[in-house]
Amino acid sequence: MELAQARPGAAFNVTFDGRVLAALPGQTVAAALWAAGVTSWRSTRGGGRPRGVFCGIGVCFDCLVTVNGRANQRACLAPVRPGDVIRTQEGTGR
Repeated sequence: MELAQARPGAAFNVTFDGRVLAALPGQTVAAALWAAGVTSWRSTRGGGRPRGVFCGIGVCFDCLVTVNGRANQRACLAPVRPGDVIRTQEGTGR
């Protein structure tokens, strides 16, 4: 049996809190952050506790992040695009 030999497209850059990260076509924001070793990108409103991916399917809203100035984006669902500016979201993102 021969494998399909599927390969991702060329990597591109995004920024997370000012840090340049490599991402791949087809990745979500969460996948790109995880691949770069980032596991937390939001703090809770009440206690300021760190959050990242919890459910991974867009149900829990723990992975909210600000992308290109738009707050409350679910990192587990949002596709990452070349040049995205991703920021840690604090509280409600306002």
